Amino acid sequence: MSAGGKKGSAIFSGFRALGLYSSHLPHVVRFHKKHREFYIVTAVGKCFHTYNVKKLGIVAVSNALPADISCLAADRMLVFTSHGRVITAFAKNKEVVHTYNGHSADVHILLPFGDHLISVDRDNVVIIWDVEAEEEYLQISFDKMSFEVSALLHPSTYLNKILLGSSQGGLQLWNVKSNKLLYTFSGWESAVTVLQQSPAVDVVGVGLASGQIILHNIKFDETLMKFQQDWGPITCLSFRTDGHPVMAAGSPVGHIGLWDLEQKKLIGQMREAHSTAIAGLTFLHGEPLLITNAADNAIRVWIFDTAGGEGRLLRHRLGHSAPPTKIKHHDQNGQHILSAGQDGTLQSFSTVHERFNKSLGHGTLNKKKVKKQGLKYDTAQLPAITTFASETARQSDWDGIAACHHGYLLATTWNYQKGSMGAHKLEPERFNKNRALNVHATAVDISSCGNFVVVALSSGHIDLYNMQSGLHRGQYGADRAHAGPVRGVAVDGLNQVMVSVGADGLLKMWKFKSKELIHTDILAACPAAVLLHRDSGMLAVSLDDFTLNVFDLETKRTVRRFSGHRGKINDMTFSPDGRWLITASMDCTVRTWDLPSGCLVDCFLVDNAVVSLSMSPTGNFLASAHVDTLGIYLWSNNALCSVVSLRPLPADHVPTVVMLPGTCPSQDEEEDKEIDEADSSEMAEYISPEQLNKQLVTLSLLPESRWKNLLHLDVIKKRNKPKEPPKVPKAAPFFIPTIPGLVPQFALPETNTEEQSKVVNLGVLAQKSSFYLQLEDALVSKNYERPLMLLKELGPSAIDTELRGLAPEMGGDVQVMQSFLRMIGSMLQSKKDFDLSQAYLALFLKLHLRLIAQEPELMTEALTVSTQLEETWISMQTLLNQSLCLLTYIKSALL
Repeated sequence: MSAGGKKGSAIFSGFRALGLYSSHLPHVVRFHKKHREFYIVTAVGKCFHTYNVKKLGIVAVSNALPADISCLAADRMLVFTSHGRVITAFAKNKEVVHTYNGHSADVHILLPFGDHLISVDRDNVVIIWDVEAEEEYLQISFDKMSFEVSALLHPSTYLNKILLGSSQGGLQLWNVKSNKLLYTFSGWESAVTVLQQSPAVDVVGVGLASGQIILHNIKFDETLMKFQQDWGPITCLSFRTDGHPVMAAGSPVGHIGLWDLEQKKLIGQMREAHSTAIAGLTFLHGEPLLITNAADNAIRVWIFDTAGGEGRLLRHRLGHSAPPTKIKHHDQNGQHILSAGQDGTLQSFSTVHERFNKSLGHGTLNKKKVKKQGLKYDTAQLPAITTFASETARQSDWDGIAACHHGYLLATTWNYQKGSMGAHKLEPERFNKNRALNVHATAVDISSCGNFVVVALSSGHIDLYNMQSGLHRGQYGADRAHAGPVRGVAVDGLNQVMVSVGADGLLKMWKFKSKELIHTDILAACPAAVLLHRDSGMLAVSLDDFTLNVFDLETKRTVRRFSGHRGKINDMTFSPDGRWLITASMDCTVRTWDLPSGCLVDCFLVDNAVVSLSMSPTGNFLASAHVDTLGIYLWSNNALCSVVSLRPLPADHVPTVVMLPGTCPSQDEEEDKEIDEADSSEMAEYISPEQLNKQLVTLSLLPESRWKNLLHLDVIKKRNKPKEPPKVPKAAPFFIPTIPGLVPQFALPETNTEEQSKVVNLGVLAQKSSFYLQLEDALVSKNYERPLMLLKELGPSAIDTELRGLAPEMGGDVQVMQSFLRMIGSMLQSKKDFDLSQAYLALFLKLHLRLIAQEPELMTEALTVSTQLEETWISMQTLLNQSLCLLTYIKSALL
């Protein structure tokens, strides 16, 4: 937020979200006839994403809704969503074109039905809508106790008919055109969870809460076959249509069962297809491809190209299934963001395209066993990563990432290029591998060369390891580096100094190689974390009293102290040039501190507190991870592409909430935003006054060619004298005649109706110029602005001619010359156009010095101007001396 009161942030604006792919809602598959391609639509929070099946590349992101999407459906033309009681229809995968209001409870089922849409709410009311007219066509209410609608299906070839499943287990077939109940099916004494049309006409797949799957002929009310799944209720069903009679069924535990409908038996189990309940499951029409999605934030495409019957993973898009805890840009181009999540995985997200994303997997103590037996049988899984450090200098030779795990003593290494856990587990020998001790790794940093890693422990020890071999290379301090847990470590850019802070309230500087202590600083409160900007040597330390200290490694002293946060500071990041320190805390604010001025220049609020921040090395994006959200959000830096007026925010400044990228503000907020943007644009564009201060001297904006060479005109004219007269062209083209001068003006035709006299009028030869007339008027009015404006428009030769014409021998007058000197005096008094006044006065004195000495009036006026000139130069010299003194002090003093 700028100091002028603009809502939100002056520097950052929401760009987009990364790592969000799927929610608990089933996906929708659409086919584009023109493109001859299948597309997947998945709901993600307040908007939905569209992906192509061919590459799982994102095609479109819809405009956001005011609340999270609770239901998703689609037909050939539109995508239908519901949020609360409202249903919306989107066209072109992006824009809302229809809104349907009429439900008195939250909508939980949607079914497109030709030109109509069927919706069911929690009060058990079924409404059929006319899609184009946005009107109710029909409304049917059911008694919750006897028939609570839980599933909907339009059976293939059944005109105007829909099949409703209930939580009581019964089914009803309705004709929605005539509003008649055609038939009631008794059911199977278990709630219907899924209704799915099979490839055979009249045959419907019914999934029950008991785990049973019923294939039922609704024409004759006959059950053809039953299957029993042991993993709980059936969450979704799908049938293959490429010639293989196979049915797939999803379960709440993430397994998929595959059933052969000819042999009536289970032919395959796809266990752990997802880590949560299978939300959606679809076989593509006429292809051996199965698409699945779940609440674990993953979309997977499976291909059935082997004889075994089970599908193999063809392609996938997956993000974190639990919120990220730490994010950091990995490379210098800022295109990859490493993210560690509460799900225990380390992942890399690309800001360019999803195909560059990679998952480095889950931490484990026994990598070989996991590779042999699979991740699901891993009994030695490591807990979530709390913090990590990465370096790209030697990542092609050996591991370039080191990580600490929650409650674990050992630190792990990871290899970015291989996309897996690394070769080494960094564990000190002093505890004899006794993991029962309540000691764990708290902080880690890798040297800029990529050869060494520093690992700090909660016991106060700090160890140095070699990244290539994983060998222990010593510890800092004779016994322990700190008396309490170490809260942060940092290595400078040249491997000269290692800095550590501990819960004992001390900041210590160590020689990196010899490991001897060279400086100790007492902090005002217990430190929470550190962050070093290696290029500038500035170390930011966040303290437990919610303040920030900035420590200079060169001068070994604290150079800035910032206070303002009202909650624990979660993370910090520097801008690439080291001018800004951006911090986020549990008070839900993101604050930008300007280090040179020591001021808070930007602050905004978010709904969910930021747990981790990272500024791109190129400075174009700020990435943030938030409490209870799975995605990583990118904020674009407005200062790169537009002028951002940054002013210190006042102490009583109240920040406003900024919606996360991909969310939608309410209408009132949008109106306020438009008004504020208009105000802020006026404020941001700084218009300089004519004169900053009356004590200062102001120069004109005219180019030097107009005034600098006035004294040397005779030399210039002599040098530029033509060698021969110009030749007149034989047939000159017609031009409207113009008046000579720098400002082009057309000559007006003479409208003289009187007869032309043959007698020569000598007064015409001595005609007075506009400048001369204005000087005469100024003698009376005392206003010299108009003659000065005329002089500014003239070129050097014209100015010379005008000044020569002031002399009596050239048809001028002494009083007009006196008026000219008064004009120079007024310019000196106002201290404007200082350069012009000097040039005009110099030329005037050069031309008329002898005449001025002879005329007493002119001499008196010249003495007055001389006094003014001397006073102006003295004040200027004083100001210049002050500025030079201050500049010399700033250059030499240690700040």
